[in-house]
Amino acid sequence: MQKRFVAEREDQPGDAWLARFIAGRDETERWYLGQGLEAPPTARECRAALQRYMPELVPQYDRVCTLAGDDDLAHRILSHYRPPPVFHGCSIAVWLDDDGPAVVRNYDFPLHIISDRFEMTAWSKRRVICKAQRPWGGCSDGMNEDGLVASLTYGGGQAQGLGFSIILMLRYVLETCSCVKEAVEALSSIPVALSQNVALMDRTGAYATIFLGPGSAPKVTQDRTCTNHQEVVPHGTSSAIRQQTLIDALDDPEMTLPALVGRFFEPPLYSRQARSTTAYTAVYRPRQASVEYLWPGRTWKQGFEQFDEGIYTHDYGELT
Repeated sequence: MQKRFVAEREDQPGDAWLARFIAGRDETERWYLGQGLEAPPTARECRAALQRYMPELVPQYDRVCTLAGDDDLAHRILSHYRPPPVFHGCSIAVWLDDDGPAVVRNYDFPLHIISDRFEMTAWSKRRVICKAQRPWGGCSDGMNEDGLVASLTYGGGQAQGLGFSIILMLRYVLETCSCVKEAVEALSSIPVALSQNVALMDRTGAYATIFLGPGSAPKVTQDRTCTNHQEVVPHGTSSAIRQQTLIDALDDPEMTLPALVGRFFEPPLYSRQARSTTAYTAVYRPRQASVEYLWPGRTWKQGFEQFDEGIYTHDYGELT
């Protein structure tokens, strides 16, 4: 199977964003409405929730709603408020030794669902580089020019609450925060719709892994590994096995950052399952203000002073 990726700079959402939204509208509508869910809040309620919890994003939200036109459902979708359950893999490790600090992550998700987009934006006073995810504003991992890195994994819980999608919450902290302390405070103040884990790091080397869930208090930890569970380790599951692999790697006194990255391309961390494929590996280096997006045989390095726009198509071969 092949997947096309694009890297583009888009300072503000405009006509190009609108064309992408229209092209993917059916898919985002199916995503937002989900299956067996009660009717979502009204567009007015969605905007009010955004104004209450992430007011700095409201000007951009209003901008894209204006671009989308008089479309009540589109405005609800664009709010990211009360999204449906979405379950995926992902593995993250925090590296603090030579060549660090760095955050290394695998993003595991069905290839036909994830967006093809890596982007650099300038919505506000901070530029952001991220792996963007539809419908608007979402990102699965990213870094701002202050050196704050944020990356997510699914937290493993099945509960669903009246909150926001984690991909917009990550965008919010990258737009408004400059350090781990500020990001933890921000994430802890926003209701999240689903069980999610977020790894944070800044250019000082400060880091945290925060466990979030609907109806539960945020749990801030100094865990250096993160997969798809929270405090209770599900024995024998893929999530537990992947996390133990990362713990063992970080505990190895001979480990180096290149060797750690190499582990992300090997089982059990690297997935070739169609239902949750390792779409890419990312290595964020906050002190260098750079990120490397990696596939077997391919490195795409990006930075704020040199962001290389282009297209790359990766052949994943035959998936299981």
